[in-house]
This record gives sequence, C-alpha cells and structure tokens, in this order.
Amino acid sequence: MTLKADWEIVGAPVDPDSTERLFFTEHEWNTIEAATARIMPTDHDPGAKEARVVVFIDRYISGIDYVYAAADGSGFLKMAGKAADAWRARQFKMQELYRQGIKELDALSQRLFGGNFVDLTDDQQDQVFVELSGAPKPSRVTHGTKEPVTTFLQGVFDEDLSFFDTLCLHTRQGFYCDPVYGGNKDQMGWKTIGFPGPKSLKDTMDGTYDTTEYFYDGDYDWYELIPHLQQSVPRDS
Repeated sequence: MTLKADWEIVGAPVDPDSTERLFFTEHEWNTIEAATARIMPTDHDPGAKEARVVVFIDRYISGIDYVYAAADGSGFLKMAGKAADAWRARQFKMQELYRQGIKELDALSQRLFGGNFVDLTDDQQDQVFVELSGAPKPSRVTHGTKEPVTTFLQGVFDEDLSFFDTLCLHTRQGFYCDPVYGGNKDQMGWKTIGFPGPKSLKDTMDGTYDTTEYFYDGDYDWYELIPHLQQSVPRDS
C-alpha cells in the first residue's frame, strides 16, 4: 500500500509508561504482559515487560489509529476511505483472535495447573506454551557458541496466524519497533542487540541519523563469503 505524503497526522507518539487500556480489559492486559514476558524474558538484559510490549500490542489492535507512524515520528497517519475500511475489518478479526486466545490460554492453564495463566509460575507458564504451540520450548542461544544454531525465516505479517504465532510476532515487533509505537521503551530492544538507532524517526528523514560509518568499503571475495559459489559457479564466469 502506498501512503500519501499529505495524509493528515493525528495523535502523538505512544507513551510507553501509559497504563491506559484502549482495547484490553485489566485481566487481558495482565495476561498478555505475562505472556510476552515468557516469550521474551528478562535476564541480564530487559525483556518484553520492561520494554512495554503490552502497550504496543494494546495500541496496535485497538483500531486504526496506531498503524502507520508519520515519517517524522510526530504522530500517526489518519486513514480514510477504503484503506480505513479494510484495516477496520482486519483489526476486528485481530481483536477477536486475542480475546478468544486469552480465554483459551486461561482454560488450558486451568486444566493443567488449576489457575489462570497470570497466576502460574514461570515454569508452569512455559509448559502451557509448549502445550498451546505443540512444540518444545526453544533452547537458549548464546552468542559465540560452538554448537550449530538452526533457525527459520520469521515473517513480519500477522495475517491468518494462530493466536500463539501472532503473539510471538507481536512480541518481537513490540520489542524492536521504533519507540513511537509504544514498545521498545528507551530503545531497550535496540540496545540489547547493539543497534545504535535514531533518537526519532525525524532523524532518519533529515540526515541527522547516518549509517555510513557501519559500511565496510573494502574488497569482498564473494567466493569466500558464499562458499557454495565455489562449487556452483566457475570463478571465470
């Protein structure tokens, strides 16, 4: 979708410390906050709870007011017409997915441990997620490990995903998004991976933020960078 540069800008950047709920009930808010804290837990670095991922999710699925941040980070683009209608229909489905998903999460927690998800221990919550996802809990990944690490491509679009997969995606998005959306408080997500992001989106538009220094200007040997080329493509081709 192409966004018109002259669209009306409304609102302001989301306050990550806000406790105002635009969509979730108090129980739903607490449940999602606890759930995201197990998907991206706190250790020596802040996790989803500290980065205020729950605020990002609440604002995002509340309607169409927090979908597209303005290019200068001053607020959000106001959608109208068919674009607005399409997004309202899409967000209605997302709201239903979350509302029903939280009910199912609590029902599963009750069946396994006799309490709602927010009342369980961390280990119990992890076991609920194993049951819900149908997959084992991922093992810890440590930078510099000598053991091979396998991964998979992680999508960025939440259309037609299950509740668990949607929650995982939104947790990642809320942790690493531009802070204008309410998550990534104080750029916590960026700092954990060493990303020196812009102070605001405006800095990406006026040249204040520059990544030139991070580009390597030396000569690359593509046969060294991509070893399979050595077998598949002759060097003199």
